Amino acid sequence: MELTTIWFILIAVLWIGYFCLEGFDFGVGMLLPFLAKDDTDRRVMINTIGPVWDGNEVWLLVAGGATFAAFPEWYATLFSGFYLPLLLILVALIVRGLAFEYRAKRDDAKWRRNWDIAIVVGSFVPALLWGVAFANILRGVPIDADHEYVGGFFTLLNPYALVGGLTTLLLFLSHGAVFLALKTDGPIRHRAGTLASTLTAAAVGAAAVFLVWTQAETGTMGSGVAFLAAAAALGAALVATIRRREGWAFLGTFVAIALAVAGLFLALFPDVMPTTLADGAGLTTTNAAATSYTLKIMTVVAVCFTPIVLIYQGWTYWVFRKRIAAHHIPTAPATDPAPAAR
Repeated sequence: MELTTIWFILIAVLWIGYFCLEGFDFGVGMLLPFLAKDDTDRRVMINTIGPVWDGNEVWLLVAGGATFAAFPEWYATLFSGFYLPLLLILVALIVRGLAFEYRAKRDDAKWRRNWDIAIVVGSFVPALLWGVAFANILRGVPIDADHEYVGGFFTLLNPYALVGGLTTLLLFLSHGAVFLALKTDGPIRHRAGTLASTLTAAAVGAAAVFLVWTQAETGTMGSGVAFLAAAAALGAALVATIRRREGWAFLGTFVAIALAVAGLFLALFPDVMPTTLADGAGLTTTNAAATSYTLKIMTVVAVCFTPIVLIYQGWTYWVFRKRIAAHHIPTAPATDPAPAAR
């Protein structure tokens, strides 16, 4: 197998890891105003992802870095053509990270409420725009013979891409609700389990439309198998949510997202960014790749360090595996009484 193909697969694996792990982070953030009744509930929800959300974002950083090093032409065309949506995603992720860090810095209801809004918006924007971006990569965009994107921002807002954005949005909402049902106890667990059934049913409908559309437009036999398996996993997740089997439901949404993303990359290969122009030149794993020497060095580095990262992140999830409930949240310390006058 050629190194270009190996690195295409590795980048696909990195995106699968990112969407499966960061997906429930986005879902929890978006569900904050719908499942929490008071500040204690909001703290419970945020604490379910508190120890892991920043580690989950490492998958995105590594995916971007791997794309830059292994396929520099793909990286350059993608980031120049998708500049505005990717900038919006980046700003949303920054604001969301600040909200997690600064929310508890002041004991003020308005302060916390404003940061809660930042968490919701910072989760919603990437959840929607990642689907829009990947749908456009699959569908193809106007790229000229010099590998330059010649479309505009509204070129990316086509019906197929919007359906893709709606699909990722609903999948992440469902994934997040199931995760909350799995990780919490008490009233939030009950509310999350109830909402998860509705959201998973909606995700099934949106995913069916998007995956069938994708298969009809650019699908291969491999992508078709992956999409069917993803549909089966999402259907099993729906059954599990109805029966309140949180562990199986989370496994179902996790596997469904993984298989769906794998199917998208199978449908894309060997292209990495096809063109819609008759006189244009699309990007493939061959003409967008770095030199063979660069790929060899990167492969050695990946073989050495990837297992360490996986072991560390797996250990983190194991340490913070227990459920969280309202009684685990410490109350705010009482204000010290004024000293007695002397």
